[in-house]
Amino acid sequence: MLVLLLGAGVYLTIGLKAMPWRKLGAGFKLMWRGRHAEGEGDITPFQALMTALAATIGTGNIAGVATAIFLGGPGAVFWMWITALVGMATKYAEAVLAVRYREVDSRGKHVGGPMYYIKNGLGERWHWLGFLFALFGMIAAFGIGNMVQANSVADAVQSTFEIPTWVTGLVITTLTAAVILGGIHRIGVVASRLVPFMAIIYVLAALFIIITHLDQVPAALGTIVSDAFTGTAAAGGFAGAAVWAAIRFGVARGIFSNEAGLGSAPIAHAAAATNNPVEQGMIGMLGTFIDTIIICTMTALVIIITGVWTSGDNGAALSALAFSTALPGIGSHIVTFGIMVFAFTTVLGWSYYGERCAEFIFGVKAIMPYRILWLVAIPLGAMGKLTLVWLMADVLNGLMAIPNLIALIALSPVVFAITREYFSDKK
Repeated sequence: MLVLLLGAGVYLTIGLKAMPWRKLGAGFKLMWRGRHAEGEGDITPFQALMTALAATIGTGNIAGVATAIFLGGPGAVFWMWITALVGMATKYAEAVLAVRYREVDSRGKHVGGPMYYIKNGLGERWHWLGFLFALFGMIAAFGIGNMVQANSVADAVQSTFEIPTWVTGLVITTLTAAVILGGIHRIGVVASRLVPFMAIIYVLAALFIIITHLDQVPAALGTIVSDAFTGTAAAGGFAGAAVWAAIRFGVARGIFSNEAGLGSAPIAHAAAATNNPVEQGMIGMLGTFIDTIIICTMTALVIIITGVWTSGDNGAALSALAFSTALPGIGSHIVTFGIMVFAFTTVLGWSYYGERCAEFIFGVKAIMPYRILWLVAIPLGAMGKLTLVWLMADVLNGLMAIPNLIALIALSPVVFAITREYFSDKK
């Protein structure tokens, strides 16, 4: 599965002649311009990116990075970077196809994503593949976007404030209900305010720690790169990890974090008020860059430069230990607050993804029952066992990615042609 995801990213990066890397600056300019609607759609291009980022920036950025380092050593971070760099092309292609092949449903809403670009791009005989994606996505949403997030929040809140997990579960359920019952408009508005706010606070706290430990940063970066190819020896409470573990957990947690290739983000980008698939694609590819290259790297550097990665702690507890070591008194609270807000917005974003998948299979009548089931699953996730929930999320992610990757490869000539045409017109 990991070979497929990385392979598709490499293929698309080559086919696009590394355009996502070359046009990164142009992507940020389009994102800023995208605060205003520029075509048909339900939310602005900026709100579409923020909804996608709301679903993407979650516990993977805090707990997931720590888990990758705990299981694969510092070298896992290098493989997270590689996943993100090639994942930018994957995200770009997903958003381009989402806008190109989207539809308007019976409520007048713009709907799209892998199931629609499979149906409308590959034709009727591939409809079964779109059905499979929607089926996997509808179920997978409960893992990656619901129970895993609720579980991580409840765990962090219990260890920091000693609040019972069931209380946290009920609070998240109530807040989620207030937003998702208002549909994509309300999700888009909440996401466009919460996501930049939470990301800036978390990044500033991490930057402060990195700047105050600046002398240790070169050594930390050196460890990340060297351990990616040599493995990591046992030290302290760290059991040691071979190169294959660094690759396996770095790529797995990287994909869990930035979701490139899973086919989730294009569902949000399909709702964007734009008539230009390429421009939405360039906005979409920023999601992977912001999520993994910026936020995940911040978490990883704090864990490594504070030296706590050999403590034997794992997940959110390891990240909290790193921040509290560097910022005694407030460090663990920053991590807890980060997990709470990151996870909450992920629950909002993924509720929309799962809902669109359910609508594709059952029609608009499935929307309200799906929202109710979504709210019921949150407290169950909060009180569940972490290991089983993470494992289930990984498996379901893999099942989602397969139909999407087949469609991306099959429709790649369309992506390359639209992109060439756009940039030749620009010239």
